[in-house]
Amino acid sequence: MNNTNNRNNTANTNHTKNIDLRDLTRAQLSELLLSIDLPPERAPQIFSQLQRPGLHNIEQLELKRDIREHLGAHVRLSRLRIKEVESSADGTRKYILRLEDGLLIESVLIPGHGRYTLCLSSQAGCAMGCRFCLTAGLGFRRNLRPAEITGQVLAVMEDMLRRKMGNGRPRELINNLVFMGMGEPLANYDHLLTALHILMDQQGLEFTRRRITISTCGLIPALKRLPGAVKVNLAVSLHAADNDLRDQLMPINRRHPLDDLLAACRAYPLPRKGIILFAYLMLKGINDQPAAARALSKKLTGIPCRVNLLPFNESRELPYKRPDKETINEFKAILQQAGYTTIIRDSRGGDISAACGQLALRESKTKA
Repeated sequence: MNNTNNRNNTANTNHTKNIDLRDLTRAQLSELLLSIDLPPERAPQIFSQLQRPGLHNIEQLELKRDIREHLGAHVRLSRLRIKEVESSADGTRKYILRLEDGLLIESVLIPGHGRYTLCLSSQAGCAMGCRFCLTAGLGFRRNLRPAEITGQVLAVMEDMLRRKMGNGRPRELINNLVFMGMGEPLANYDHLLTALHILMDQQGLEFTRRRITISTCGLIPALKRLPGAVKVNLAVSLHAADNDLRDQLMPINRRHPLDDLLAACRAYPLPRKGIILFAYLMLKGINDQPAAARALSKKLTGIPCRVNLLPFNESRELPYKRPDKETINEFKAILQQAGYTTIIRDSRGGDISAACGQLALRESKTKA
């Protein structure tokens, strides 16, 4: 009988040993504790500590020694390690982070008016194949686990604290999270949702819906599911006002055509005064003509929205060019005259390849 119990205990330990505590929501953590004969009411205390930057191993948890040892015998705790930090002349910082299997991802910290926005990656590489994006050239490696998504926040916060870049609680260091880094967030839907629930938990970092934006190139099935699962801001990458051009620039459009995507946006439930953010990358001689602006204004009819015009960030690897200021301003004026709030967004960190579409893990030239 004792041998049987020992075998069962060993099997249970082996089963849970691969579980990373930072992959778990607070509710999942409670269930795990119960399964390994620890009090589930400890979950809020443990969960809160797991969301602190600087906590690297189970031994650092503020728990009785026997509980720490029992927990450590059953589960593990991961962390993302910063391989490199690049600093831009405009204050932007690009973090190159190493995953446990050796793959690298990038996160970008963007300062602005005493606030910080962190641009997060959701995948290692990307499978969407957008023609204007350097990340697409890496191909798709794999989805990030929840711990690898939230770990970007913790790693950057830890670096900020070390450099005395902010005061107060860790949550006050970073004001906004935008999922606009490497990968398509909605292609990693389940892990993304888990990460969001962890980041938004009041026992953790307490990010609110107003402080988180999910960007998508248009995965309609996941887009329709999102508002029923979590409340966040939505950004949609358009970059063209007709299917033919969008097919060329964004292969996803062949599966999810523009009109179907915009229909899903019209049906997307928004809070009072809420909007959808549409990103439109401006490519010289391709999608920057006044006719394209007028077509776009018609396509967006009936959608509460704001349009961000993104002048292309040129690189030697891609054939596209940035339109001149006059062309961009004319495009903006047409949209404004049609009643759309329109902003020209100059991407930050271009000198360190940290701007939109430039995340491709090239060797750095400027170190922190």
